[in-house]
Amino acid sequence: MTSQSFTLRFYPSLETLINSNFPGDISPCFSAPFLKIPSSSFDGFSLKRKTLGFDEKINVFGGKFGTISAWGEEGNSEELDDAPLTVALQQICSESQFDRIIAEAQQLEESLIILWMASWCRKCIYLKPKLEKLAADYYPRLRFYCVDVNTVPHNLVARAGVTKMPTIQLWRDGKKQGEVIGGHKAYLVVNEVRQMIENECTS
Repeated sequence: MTSQSFTLRFYPSLETLINSNFPGDISPCFSAPFLKIPSSSFDGFSLKRKTLGFDEKINVFGGKFGTISAWGEEGNSEELDDAPLTVALQQICSESQFDRIIAEAQQLEESLIILWMASWCRKCIYLKPKLEKLAADYYPRLRFYCVDVNTVPHNLVARAGVTKMPTIQLWRDGKKQGEVIGGHKAYLVVNEVRQMIENECTS
């Protein structure tokens, strides 16, 4: 099957612009009054203007253009808000800072998630970014923190009852309400932490 073509005429303003030189410009100008475009490139494609919302992206495949909705046909740009994909765990560096954070959360009647970790613990290092993704799921109604046991007084670690790393605790009303020991696979630990949070929210 032979490919047909048709001609688009740029007239009049575009031809004038293409064939014009600016004063003092010694570089040659090319003339392109006509542009040959194979009609097969427009098969199934409507030459209509379409304004894309934030919930759409352009897909180019085989010379044809289409729009793919990120949230479905009923979605709108408001659904693509500024919710982050990850939320960095806030570092607790001292016992006084720990006490202040716990007191503030108690006053606001909020829960906290605290990751107790060590810089030498490979499982801790691997788990931390997974928890940062989980933190994004609960942002901003639940705050996530981390404590490096090597940088805080041992008394604080003993107060929290931490004996293994990584340990993830849920605190509310100034007390530890639950914990998950993260010695197994990271995705299982994250699921257990999520379940701990949901149980606290429904209790």
